[in-house]
Amino acid sequence: MQQLAHRLERLGTETAFSVAQAAAAWKAKGHRVFPFHLGDINIPTAPHIVDAMNKAIADGYTGYCPGPGIPQLREALADDLGSARGIDLSPDNVVVMTGGKPVITKFLQTVMNPGQEVLYPNPGFPIYESQIEYLGGTALPYRYVPTDEGFAIDLDQLRASITPNTVAIIYNDLQNPISAESTAAEREAIAQLAQEHDLWVLSDEAYFETRYEGVSSSIASLPGMLERTVILYTFSKKFAMTGSRLGCAVAPVDLAKVFSTLNTNDESCTTHYVQWAGIEALRGTQEPVQQMLKVLRERRDAACEAVNAIPGMNVAVPHSTFYLFPDVTEAMDRMGYTAVGDFAAVALHQTGVSFCTREHFGRRQPGEERQYIRLAYSGIEVDDIREGLGRLNEWISAK
Repeated sequence: MQQLAHRLERLGTETAFSVAQAAAAWKAKGHRVFPFHLGDINIPTAPHIVDAMNKAIADGYTGYCPGPGIPQLREALADDLGSARGIDLSPDNVVVMTGGKPVITKFLQTVMNPGQEVLYPNPGFPIYESQIEYLGGTALPYRYVPTDEGFAIDLDQLRASITPNTVAIIYNDLQNPISAESTAAEREAIAQLAQEHDLWVLSDEAYFETRYEGVSSSIASLPGMLERTVILYTFSKKFAMTGSRLGCAVAPVDLAKVFSTLNTNDESCTTHYVQWAGIEALRGTQEPVQQMLKVLRERRDAACEAVNAIPGMNVAVPHSTFYLFPDVTEAMDRMGYTAVGDFAAVALHQTGVSFCTREHFGRRQPGEERQYIRLAYSGIEVDDIREGLGRLNEWISAK
């Protein structure tokens, strides 16, 4: 039998999709399922954005276009992202991509050689770990510690992990899966470490605008950071455009040129007519964005109230993203489970509630004793949130 490339053994995946498959299989047998597993959005893309996409198709924008993106979209992105973050950007800093994920891969291809180390958040988006290792790097996880407000980066552990072979840090402020948001002091500490050790920074800002209180800040706006930071931006979350696959990297010009060349090698260009929809999303009315945030805020409040009413479960109320990461240690003890995966599987069959666990977001680190699950409320209505988590409450309370 012909052999496949050895690097495939290092390739991970986004394991939340395996949870979705299990939920779909259970639903196909006629059971009710309450989908808290995927961070997709069950709110349609706004009509004015869809109309712009359809008009672009009708106008013939269905062929190739520039690898780094059409100039009109790059300009709109530079204006929008720059003003929101208080930084000066030009279109030359912007490279349009097919969503946010390609930014991770192209960043690592550009700044990391095989054998070099990259710091990444754990728990965190699983593609970080997957791509670092697939491309031959060494993935160095840094952890979070629980606080009354949610979670904070363990800066001492992160600092101790840096070696002369460390070249970059992936930083996901407004974090998936744990909804953690850095304080100003924490953000400044990360920036200081990056400058002290001459590290590149990938700032994953997928949820920069998905927030319910306060104002988002970017590490790129801190002194000395713009020239060493790549911002990952996506239209998926803010504009409910997950299936349109549209995003960009904001980078120093030298890196942006490399990203553009990688685009040409990988996919030639991002879908032309989708880019015109992106322009309308940025330049057109923002009322649908505000309406979606209102809906998500109501879901957050309903989910937090329901979770904190369940015996042995607790979660802080996050100010951003659309995820909860409750501690379920006592609930599992009450039910007699030691493996959170077993707890999740039985919960699906007993209550219909489908969710991811801590294990879906990176390898468990030494010393981790608490058990967590992730609940995404972006794809489930308020009434279903209350009913589903109510069933979970009844199941656990019966023990």
